[in-house]
Amino acid sequence: MSTYLWVNLASISIPLLFSFHPRFPFYKEWKYFFAACLITAAFFLLWDHYFTAWGVWGFNEKHLVGINWWQMPLEEYLFFFCIPYACVFTYFALSQLTKIPANPIPKLWMLGIFFLIIGLASWGKAYPQVTFTLLGLAWIIIDRVKFKYSLHFLIAYLLILLPFFVVNGVLTGSWITEEVVWYNDAENFGIRMGTIPVEDAFYAMLLLLMNIGFYEWFRKDTSSLMV
Repeated sequence: MSTYLWVNLASISIPLLFSFHPRFPFYKEWKYFFAACLITAAFFLLWDHYFTAWGVWGFNEKHLVGINWWQMPLEEYLFFFCIPYACVFTYFALSQLTKIPANPIPKLWMLGIFFLIIGLASWGKAYPQVTFTLLGLAWIIIDRVKFKYSLHFLIAYLLILLPFFVVNGVLTGSWITEEVVWYNDAENFGIRMGTIPVEDAFYAMLLLLMNIGFYEWFRKDTSSLMV
């Protein structure tokens, strides 16, 4: 059985089950989520394809079902649905449980500039260069449109870090004999959090930021993103 497939199914199982709970009726949000997820997944899968082709990272066939398309396994496509579903559900549940003010955080462009600097300083190392550059641009856009849910996003991201370390730990070789996803350390900083490349935490931030940003865009329309 595919380890990667089990990781995907385990990640989505509880959020999917609780999506029908009266307190967290996320199933009513599916049309917004799927629209956001498809756009984000298309972007990340294009990125993923080229990084796989260039040997920035790759996949261990021993942990896969063996169905591949465009140089990527079936499980990788499922990843960009299952993980965002779990994350956006967490974000949605948080909004149902708390009364966090829906106000934009000022000067987020400074965070964007910080990430851009890291991206520029990473020249020659594809993974951090692309990840931090795109993340920096994303935060500058978030600041520009005065995204009302930036605080909600940051809290949800912090909550998601623990399951992120578990899921990504398995995928990168923690608690199993061989990693599911391997990384070429010549194309990253070579800094690991356990078995997880440090860049993965920021890759996850961008993945979540795009999913939630587009989710709120479709949910409230563009006028609700402005104050």
